Amino acid sequence: MIRELILCCCVLALHAGPTEDPTTVPQFRRVDIVLGCSYVWDGGLLHGFGGSLSKHPATLVLRGISFTDDGSLGDVTDYEVPRGNPDSSPPIIFEASAQSVSIPHAEALLHMDCNGEEVSCEVSLYSSRWDGEGPCRASWFMATLRLSGGISIALVLRGPCPGGQEEEGHDAVLHPKLRIPMSKEGTLLTTVEFQSSSSNTSLRTRLGGSVTLDCRFALAPSSVLSSLEWRRQHRGRGRSVYQYQVGSTGPAMQPKVHVDMAQLGSGDASLSLQEATVDDEGMYICLVSTAQHQAQHNIQLLVAEPPRVRVLPSVVSFESDETITLSCIIAGYYPLDVSVSWTQRSPEHEEEIRLSDTRFSSHRQSQDGTYSITSYLSLSSATAQAPATYTCHVSHVALEEPISVSAHLKAPEHKGWEGLMGVLIATAIFIAVLFAVLRRKRAVTAVFCINHFLWPILHLEFSNGSNVKIPNSSFSIINFQRNNCQKRKAVLDNADGQLRRGPDCLFCLIF
Repeated sequence: MIRELILCCCVLALHAGPTEDPTTVPQFRRVDIVLGCSYVWDGGLLHGFGGSLSKHPATLVLRGISFTDDGSLGDVTDYEVPRGNPDSSPPIIFEASAQSVSIPHAEALLHMDCNGEEVSCEVSLYSSRWDGEGPCRASWFMATLRLSGGISIALVLRGPCPGGQEEEGHDAVLHPKLRIPMSKEGTLLTTVEFQSSSSNTSLRTRLGGSVTLDCRFALAPSSVLSSLEWRRQHRGRGRSVYQYQVGSTGPAMQPKVHVDMAQLGSGDASLSLQEATVDDEGMYICLVSTAQHQAQHNIQLLVAEPPRVRVLPSVVSFESDETITLSCIIAGYYPLDVSVSWTQRSPEHEEEIRLSDTRFSSHRQSQDGTYSITSYLSLSSATAQAPATYTCHVSHVALEEPISVSAHLKAPEHKGWEGLMGVLIATAIFIAVLFAVLRRKRAVTAVFCINHFLWPILHLEFSNGSNVKIPNSSFSIINFQRNNCQKRKAVLDNADGQLRRGPDCLFCLIF
């Protein structure tokens, strides 16, 4: 039944009449907003202590809320109290008049169904106190509304006086559960005397960022603001971060927090926080007080800093049978929780393969409160196939999407005889150049030692297993054997000089 009574913009559009002239000035219209709520009570001992809390279905009707009618409201009718069974207990229906205090976020409440939002509504007894100088002991109620989109609203409702008469000539009938007077229709007539609201119940900021914690209020003419306080609670500890008492010289100056006193008079008690650090994280409580009542809003402030990610080395290759370790360095993030994974992709498999053989360092915390960690992936030449791409994926609450950084495993270079021959050719060229220079400068004596490894380059050949054929030239030969140098006087002819070689000998050519 309550769901049918909630006004919805989607349904209203169906009842809208023909399109009006766009130049027509929109008219204001008063509409009832009906909310399904729960009445929280202490097992029937409403004015006592020690009872267990329980909930009973209730309805909150915000009467006569003013809206600008642009034609979309259609044929909206006022709320009508449903007829109940005389033999059953009457329902709990609060009718709240908001003539003196405006209802915040009324548009969101009116169109919450069409916007896909859900509302949580609870009504509870706030207090019973003497009102003025007469015999009336008024009942006060607190209605707390929370929308799934983050809006929170607190309404302080003044109820009727028990034992009084709500209407002339009508004896009051008490509600059997609440024991306060009901109207002729069986509802509980109340007025909104004090409201406060916040557009967010949770906020997030980065390190060094600025953020505004929204808190607003409105009072009936009979109520006056007495104090404003902002408190912060975190990990079981609480402290006041801002406090203002009406009539005092003003709030103490705070280096990082600020409330605009010029806006406070118009109902804006928002707190501005500058240069946020991890120590500023916590639950912030806005406490707005009058001489009789207090309303509060809780806003969770989260500090989140995204990580910086790099993989070292970025390009690797196997030189021989070895193991290479890739390091994924994740640094500068907050809060602590971070998710790290590795994947492999090769030309043969386009899809990424998740790898599990990884290990991690311990968490490290820097002076600014942020954390760092390193993930390691070991690649063995016996199992890893090149080419391949290895990617480190990092997820964190401060990231809209994961960060992915890759390293590339290249195929090994095939050197073999090609590389060796290149070295030998370079050596031969060097020797040839050296010979040419030394032959031109005979006054300079140079010694160059060779062994059988370089004979092919110098065209030294065995003629019969014991003789060495030396190309056309004139050499003085010195034979080194077992580190003892024995000079053999032999001047080879330019034609076919031969030299007998002993075992394990090195020949030094002297020009």
